[in-house]
Amino acid sequence: MFSPFQKKKKGLEEQQSRGDLGIRRDLEEPQEEVSVNSAKSEASEEPSGFIMINKAHTDKRSLDLIFAVEQMIKAKQHVEMSHNDLQDRLSHSNGQIDRLNRDLKNLGKVIEEREKSIQELEQRLTDKNLKVDQMMEDYRELHSTLSGEIEELKSVIELERQNYAGLLQKHNETTADKNKRISELEEKNGRLEAELSQMKQKFDALRQEKTHLLNIVNDFTNRLTSPFAPNAGPIDGASTD
Repeated sequence: MFSPFQKKKKGLEEQQSRGDLGIRRDLEEPQEEVSVNSAKSEASEEPSGFIMINKAHTDKRSLDLIFAVEQMIKAKQHVEMSHNDLQDRLSHSNGQIDRLNRDLKNLGKVIEEREKSIQELEQRLTDKNLKVDQMMEDYRELHSTLSGEIEELKSVIELERQNYAGLLQKHNETTADKNKRISELEEKNGRLEAELSQMKQKFDALRQEKTHLLNIVNDFTNRLTSPFAPNAGPIDGASTD
C-alpha cells in the first residue's frame, strides 16, 4: 500500500543527489580558474553575498566562469526551492498516509466487527438450519404415522360404509315389509269394520225381531190370561218390563 509513496520519495532523493553531484563536478572543473581570481572576488565582495567583479578587466574565460557560477547558484536555489516544495509535499503525503493508516485501522476494526457479526449470523443460521432439519424429520415421522393411521381410518370408514349400506338396505326392506304389513292390517281392519257393521245391522235386526216377537208373545199372553185374571194391570206391567 505504501510502495508508491516510498518509490516517489526514493526517486526524489536520487534526483536531488544527482543534482548535487552535477553541481560538485561543475565546481571542481573550474576550480583552478576560480583560485586565480579569488583574491579579486574577495576584495570586491558586497555585503549581500553576491560576487561583484569588474568585468571590464576580465577575459572571456573568467566571464564564462562567473556566469557559470551564477547559473549554478540559481540552480542551487531552484533545487532548494524544489527540495522545500518536495518536503512540503512529502509532509502532506505523510499526513495523508497517517490519515489513511488511521482509516485503515478503523476499517480493520469495522471489518473485524462485521466478521464477528457475520460469524454470529452464520452460527444463528446454522442453529436455525438444525432446528429446521429436526422439524422436517419430526414432520416426516409424523406424516408417516398419520399416513398409516389415515389408511386404517379409511379401511374402518369403508367397512362402516358397507355396514351402513347393509343396514340401510335392511331398513328399507323392513320399512317396505312394515308398510306392506300396515297395508294388510288396514285392509283387514277395513274388512273387519265392514263385517262388524254387517253384524251390527244383523244384531239390530235380530234385536228388533226379538222385541217384535216378545211384544207378540206378551200380547198373546195378555190375551190368553185376560179373561181369567180379575186385574190385568200387573200383567201389562210385567210385559212392559
